[in-house]
Amino acid sequence: MTGVPQRTRMSAPDALPRPDVLVPQPYELPVPTRFRLANGASGLAYDLPGQYVLSVRLSVPMPLRVEPRDLEGVATIMARTLDEGTARHTSVEFARLLERRGVAIGCGVGDSGLSVELDVAKHHLAYGLDLMHQCLAEPAFPAEEVARQVSTRLAEIEQERSVASHRAAAEFAATFYSPVGRSSRPVGGTAETVAAITRDAVVAFHAEHVAPAEATVVVAGDLAGLDVVAELDLSLGRWGTPDTYRSPGPWQVTPRADDRARIVVVDRPGSVQTELMIGAPGPDRRHPGGWAPYPLLGFLVGGSPTARIDAVLREDKGYTYGIRSTFRPRRRGGVFITAGSVRSEVTGDALRLLLDVLEHGREGFTQDEVDHAAQFLVLTAPSRYATADTIADEAASLSFDGLDTGFTSRNLVEIAGMDAERAGAAYREFIDGRWTVVLVGDAASFLADVQALGRGDVTVVPN
Repeated sequence: MTGVPQRTRMSAPDALPRPDVLVPQPYELPVPTRFRLANGASGLAYDLPGQYVLSVRLSVPMPLRVEPRDLEGVATIMARTLDEGTARHTSVEFARLLERRGVAIGCGVGDSGLSVELDVAKHHLAYGLDLMHQCLAEPAFPAEEVARQVSTRLAEIEQERSVASHRAAAEFAATFYSPVGRSSRPVGGTAETVAAITRDAVVAFHAEHVAPAEATVVVAGDLAGLDVVAELDLSLGRWGTPDTYRSPGPWQVTPRADDRARIVVVDRPGSVQTELMIGAPGPDRRHPGGWAPYPLLGFLVGGSPTARIDAVLREDKGYTYGIRSTFRPRRRGGVFITAGSVRSEVTGDALRLLLDVLEHGREGFTQDEVDHAAQFLVLTAPSRYATADTIADEAASLSFDGLDTGFTSRNLVEIAGMDAERAGAAYREFIDGRWTVVLVGDAASFLADVQALGRGDVTVVPN
């Protein structure tokens, strides 16, 4: 055809050898540089080239049992007001200082202690660290801000009672743990204890329990050209230990309730769904048999839409959008939790099937199942730990247990080589059929079905 460009056919190049496709190796988290500040705080620095927003994390071990019994929740209020003004700046002024250079500071309290987070552009690190130091060493705890946070927490408590998942978690803790243990009650306190918190109580708690002696600071990001230790010593290194400070002492195992193996129904008339929470004891990260099997087992049993639980309750029965299982380590001991929601009218059968699936795991797992779970956990690790904040968060969390991210890297290697026999033995070590079961929903629509399962005592409590 005239007028139409003709495509020239190129001769094929000489055949090139195809590269070998290698089996991916377990991901290794970056190795930190260790240091110690002038005030005794431990430090970890992770140099992550190209990540110019630095993440600084501070962990202060502080078991919640140190809270006065009649002021439980004071640690939470203290954490929430750390950045609400300092000796040098009002709360409004401090907020403007954060905004001026895009600095983000967050504070919170969990089972293991106080966590303080700082995210700041690399060239403003000294500026951000100075503000972080002021929060820790010079908090003003303005009376009006303490009162505001107390009011906010009281409103949250009311809201949490209206959210089925939160209500289930609170009832589970009260049922699973002994009432003499702090873990049986909400981290943020109850309405009665929170309402009694004053500024003086917050000031006293901070002076007694927040100090650098046992703290760990983590810095992650592009550290080229920075003298991180010098920067930290000029800021957080000047944070001292008050004369009133009291060491938390040896960590204690949280006692479990003698009658934890039972079913509790939280009655919410008219609810069209039932929230389920089922639990049993689990290991901590220092378990003699190793921690590696337990993230794998959680994923295999109920960690994804392809896991055993959803294969039955979601794909086969259509009872749920998804139910998840996980082993949650604590400082001493841990818990295995399975939670999710189902349609109200199928609650009895869903509970029967769910317990059957969980207990069937005692018979073991196939090597194909174990390999599938291992591949997911190992091959997705690079994306899970791709940013400075996730590396810093992991390191700070592990520091509460006296561990570092080398622990995570070693576990990824163990997971990659996991065999079905070890996984099954690890599961049987904790799963013995003695379950704590909490159901939040319309008791009238399913109570008879649940009782007919013959799974032990069933107690109904109001919402």
